[in-house]
Amino acid sequence: MKPVTDKAMHESILGFDVWAGGLSSCLDDIVTGLHPQRPAPSCRWLACINPHSYVLAKRNEKFAHALRAADWLIPDGVGIVLASRHQGGAIRDRVTGSDIFLGLMPKLNQRASRVFFLGSSQDTLDAIRARLVLDFPSVQVAGMYSPPYTESFSQEETDAMITMVNASRPDVLWVGLTSPKQDLWLHENHRRLQVGFAAGIGAVFDFYANTVRRSAPIFQQLGLEWLPRLLREPRRLWRRMLVSAPLFMWDVLMTSQKRHSRGKP
Repeated sequence: MKPVTDKAMHESILGFDVWAGGLSSCLDDIVTGLHPQRPAPSCRWLACINPHSYVLAKRNEKFAHALRAADWLIPDGVGIVLASRHQGGAIRDRVTGSDIFLGLMPKLNQRASRVFFLGSSQDTLDAIRARLVLDFPSVQVAGMYSPPYTESFSQEETDAMITMVNASRPDVLWVGLTSPKQDLWLHENHRRLQVGFAAGIGAVFDFYANTVRRSAPIFQQLGLEWLPRLLREPRRLWRRMLVSAPLFMWDVLMTSQKRHSRGKP
């Protein structure tokens, strides 16, 4: 079941159908699809795309297929916004996993919705629970689970997680397993999840728990959120920022050149 909005809300960026309707419309679309009845008739899910995930997807066909299958693929990186501008598209601003989480939680608070957190460490989950009580007191934590730190889950581990989530009857499932692991897991298992909406939001777990500091708002507004993080964690992030981003923009320019050489606008 695809989102209720039409194709005008999406834009093709290097073969990926990216959400172009902005944050507010995305949140409205998500809430519209949440049903009060349980079990949910289907689980719609959201993934994020940025230059690094694009480069990873070029090398991983399963990951690329997962991103294309998501009900919402939001423009998480400033490179996606720049690519849209270059091709005269409609994407004006980033929509990050943090934007989705912090935008949807107040709406869930108004509905006294149930949420499940899957991923990260137990300490991070405990910090999230403590903060939720203050920020969103009407939201019910249906469950939390910190899965094993492995490259991939066994079938038994996956079955146990799905059983755990479904038994807790959440309205929303937040998944923080990092990309591409979380996106592959959601793509492979969303039809088994009795949840109205699920989202792979990765580092948002740590941002909200304050175990990892998010870049200051000024850097976010300038499209430079990556810079302070790169300075803090150069060994982990240098390839993402200094290799993937240029490769992505190169593909954008080459695709644009080929399009113009064929006489297309």
